[in-house]
Amino acid sequence: MKAAVYEGPRKVTVKDVPDPKIEHPSDIIVKITSTNICGSDLHMYEGRTSFETGRTLGHENLGTVVEVGSAVSRVKVGDYVVLPFNIACGFCAQCERGYTNYCLTMQPKSGMAGAAYGFAEMGPYEGGQAELLRVPYGDFNALRLGEDATERQVDYVMLADIFPTGYHATEMANVKPGDQTLVYGAGPVGLMAAYSALLKGAGRVWVADHHSDRLRVAGEIGAVPIDMTEEDPVEVVKDATRGIGADNGCECVGYQAHDQQGHEDASLAMNGLIDAVRFTGDLGVVGIFLPEDPGGKDAQGELEAQGKVPIDFGLLWFKGQPLGTGQAPVKRYNRALRDLIAHGKAAPSFLVSHELNLDEAPSAYEHFDARDDGWTKVVLHPGGAG
Repeated sequence: MKAAVYEGPRKVTVKDVPDPKIEHPSDIIVKITSTNICGSDLHMYEGRTSFETGRTLGHENLGTVVEVGSAVSRVKVGDYVVLPFNIACGFCAQCERGYTNYCLTMQPKSGMAGAAYGFAEMGPYEGGQAELLRVPYGDFNALRLGEDATERQVDYVMLADIFPTGYHATEMANVKPGDQTLVYGAGPVGLMAAYSALLKGAGRVWVADHHSDRLRVAGEIGAVPIDMTEEDPVEVVKDATRGIGADNGCECVGYQAHDQQGHEDASLAMNGLIDAVRFTGDLGVVGIFLPEDPGGKDAQGELEAQGKVPIDFGLLWFKGQPLGTGQAPVKRYNRALRDLIAHGKAAPSFLVSHELNLDEAPSAYEHFDARDDGWTKVVLHPGGAG
């Protein structure tokens, strides 16, 4: 089968790799019809993680089931399914508590938790930017879709990661009807956080970023864009709230945050939120931060390379701001969000700028990584579907 394979920093090739096979009776094999390029893929693409060369990328996947293991009873061949990027067993202590993002069974390294398709330090599993994907514990991990899956798969594929992840940010930030919410980052996850806050009935949602094309999309969904090349988000929010600050905030940027000159500062968005959100206001952090950043020493400094970020913890403590962090437990949200899509209440495909064949993955990575104008979200279609 064809797959998008990581060959080293800023080099992805599409080439033939072995087809996946059933390795455990609970496995299923899915023919991928839609798979997204995620902003977190870019950390690996840029060589800023320990992702191994020769591995297939892709953790946002949707397709049809073509084979099931002997222990699979619920999922059937022919079903359309969307797959949480978290690979989980469903029965370990963490999964039983709803933390499928920190599954103990699927992570082979002692002292670690959590697994994902085609992702650094999250197990040996291949990604889904390919024609076929092996899905462990298929009955648990695959979310079945309805009859509209074929024509609406670009909406439903967002359930693999970014829609639940954006929603998770608003859950950790405790966004409620009428709230004023600040989102740092207008990338796909930031836009999904803003969209989720609006779905929840937030009264005003600001989105701060440097990229005008992404801010245009934020404005189109009803958020208030803040262009950081022209305005300080902290000042904008405080001016609008008589100095009190936003009710809550979402960090959707992560450890490669940077200023308008391109200088990296992992603490930039975090410190902006701490300052801009009111006393006791909740913060939800879904932007990726890692214990180690191989490229961080040159880009930022020795401490940042060790995952040690100089946030304004004194101000955070003084303001009594609860802080939620971590990857999203996708299964906690994906069924409800699927039903919002199915019933016409949500259409997350609004942020998709490009639908391309799998063969175009190398070029797509290049444009998306460069943040070229208009490249807000890329969906790849193995087999030329869509």
